Amino acid sequence: MPSSDAAFLHRLLDVVTDDIVPLTETGVQRGNKVFGAALLRKGDLSLVLAETNNEIENPLWHGEIHCLKRFYEMPAASRPAPSEMIFLSTHEPCSLCLSAITWAGFDNFHYLFSHEDSRDSFAIPHDLNILREVFDVQRGGYRKENAYWTARSIRSAIAELPAGERTPLEEKAETIVGIYDRLSARYQTGKSDNAIPLR
Repeated sequence: MPSSDAAFLHRLLDVVTDDIVPLTETGVQRGNKVFGAALLRKGDLSLVLAETNNEIENPLWHGEIHCLKRFYEMPAASRPAPSEMIFLSTHEPCSLCLSAITWAGFDNFHYLFSHEDSRDSFAIPHDLNILREVFDVQRGGYRKENAYWTARSIRSAIAELPAGERTPLEEKAETIVGIYDRLSARYQTGKSDNAIPLR
């Protein structure tokens, strides 16, 4: 495992770019949203699995849920325990995915884009709307540290680093933002052609 928080954050961003984005590019071409997830071993940050949204097959297959589905399809003998892994999500998990991460036994998750980003930059307001309308949770205000897990914003973690460590990570994150801007535009252009209930 990297010896510094900066190295850890670099690794998370690299997994987004190298492992999640290629899957998401294919998924978006098929009509899916831009959300993806990955699982890494805590010990050495090696990749266990990366996945992306597959709502055109099943509207429940959000990026995180699809990742968990694939994870539990792995043979039990070769599947690490959830307590031994980092859960990485490209976007802050919605209420469905928050619950799934909890029920699956993960004690953490890290995300790059916030619920507000999903609403404002990606034109997908459902996460905040469902939290408000169904659970009466205003402004996405769930507890990011609780008895089950700790949630951490990658961009907030980057902002807390000294300038020398922060700048290269900010640049890497901005490159990823540009990639997701393009993926989002492609999804928005074609979403009327799919049958996802909440597009």
